[in-house]
This record gives sequence, C-alpha cells and structure tokens, in this order.
Amino acid sequence: MTQPALIRRDRLGEYLRTALSLAARGIPPLPLRAGKVPFGNCRTCKGNACGGRPNMKNAGPCECASVCHAWAAATTDPRVLASPAWASAWREAAAVAYHPGGAGLTVVDLDDEAAIAWAREALPATRTVPTTRGEHWIYRGAMQSANAVRPGVDLKSTMSYARWLGPGTGTTAPLPEAVRALAVKKPAPARPAQPLVTPPALASGGECRHRTPVYLERGIAMAEQRITDARSAVHATVYRTFLAVLSAHGRCGCLTDTHIIRLFAAAQAKGESPRHCTDAWANARTALGM
Repeated sequence: MTQPALIRRDRLGEYLRTALSLAARGIPPLPLRAGKVPFGNCRTCKGNACGGRPNMKNAGPCECASVCHAWAAATTDPRVLASPAWASAWREAAAVAYHPGGAGLTVVDLDDEAAIAWAREALPATRTVPTTRGEHWIYRGAMQSANAVRPGVDLKSTMSYARWLGPGTGTTAPLPEAVRALAVKKPAPARPAQPLVTPPALASGGECRHRTPVYLERGIAMAEQRITDARSAVHATVYRTFLAVLSAHGRCGCLTDTHIIRLFAAAQAKGESPRHCTDAWANARTALGM
C-alpha cells in the first residue's frame, strides 16, 4: 500500500470518528474539502435541479445519498455518515464542519483582534473556540445567518456551516438579542419616487404605429411570458425585458400605467420586490436616455 493511501485511510478514520461523535451529541456534521468549502453538487443535483434536500429551504424530493448539498447534507444519522456514498468524501476531506442551526446554535465568527475586543465589550460571555485568526463565540439558540454584520464579524446558524475546531471553553449562554439585532437589515435611506414613463409628444404629430392594439398587446404578453419563464438570473431577465419594452414602446406614448402594472406583477410573481422592479424600470429608462 502506498503512503498516500495510508494517509487517506487514516484521514477517513479520524474525520469519521469526529463526525460520529458530533452526531451522537445532536450536532449535524459534514466534510469540507480543501479551502474550507463543502463538496460540489453531483451532476444530478447541479444547480439544485433535483429540488433540494429535505432539510433545505424549499425542500424538494431529492433522495441523493451523497454529501453534495453543502450545509444541507449535514446529518446526525450515523448510517448516512458511515455509508459507502460518504466514504470517498471523508478520505478527500480537509476538515470537519457542522450545521450550527441544525443543532440549535449560533456561531459569532470573530475574524480579528478588533472584532474580539468588540465582542468582549458588547456581548455576554459564552463558550469560546479559538480559530486561526480569531474566535468563535457559540450561543444556544438558532437564527438567520448573515455575513459582515460589522467589521470582522459573521453570524453562522441556519443554512450555514462552521468548521469544527473542538469543544472550546466556557458555558454556552442563551442567544442574546444583541446578536439577533446584528442580522436585522437597517432600512435604506428614502429615495425619491421614480416617475412612470412620460415620453415626449410625437414630433410629427402623426399616429403612432405602436398604438395598434394587437401589436402592443402582443408585445406586453411576450414580455410577461419572458419573465414568467425565467428559471435563473431573474434580476437580469427582468431588467432586460423592461429595457426591450421601453425601447419598443417607451418613446411614443403607447405605454399606460396598466401595462406597467402588468409587467411589475409578472416580476413580483417571480420573487422580485416592488423596489427592485422600480429600480430596474428606472435603470432601463436611464440606459435609453429617457
């Protein structure tokens, strides 16, 4: 047996023992590859085409037994962790991670000395784990995860993972409101309302060819369908569709509030916010010099 093979076997045993120990304590582990990142999706599950794992947001029908679902692959089932489908991942792994939210925990990831100093002033003492550059402060209670909530501070809980670096020291305290408040997005400053399309009058005074009801209706219906059919890059699709509509109908007075409402409704049905619709419309007008 070659030396690399021995190393891989030892690594499999070490990481799997750690994972099984975590699972027995109700902490769902998963392997990380080099770079402290989860294993990529398999071909069947690439782009979440499978619908997702049962413990993912918007759970789907995926029955994949591999580790390809990032944080959502984390499990406390020892049969899955020790299964042949996971063996190659443990051999190739560079570290063990866990899903804090799945264990009812929140990790305040402090990246540097300044962040640690802030935590000591602002947060109650809790279980602390040293990291390469800073510390993990672990609290009892789950919340939404958020990155860069302040300089050098990330929050890892639901739909996230943290590297397992040992049990740490101290007693795990309840999750304080001061940590929850860090994930609350502050409202953006109020922006002036963008006016709807107000195109200039026709210079020739003639009848606009776009006023043909069938022509205009077909254009709006096609735009709605283009947005509805988007399976990815919805933001970009909405913007490009608005740009196309304004390019064809925005300068001749064809568009009415009713048409614009229809386009916004199609975009919002795909998950776009009213604010994003307004911004995309305004950006399209600016791009066209309107």
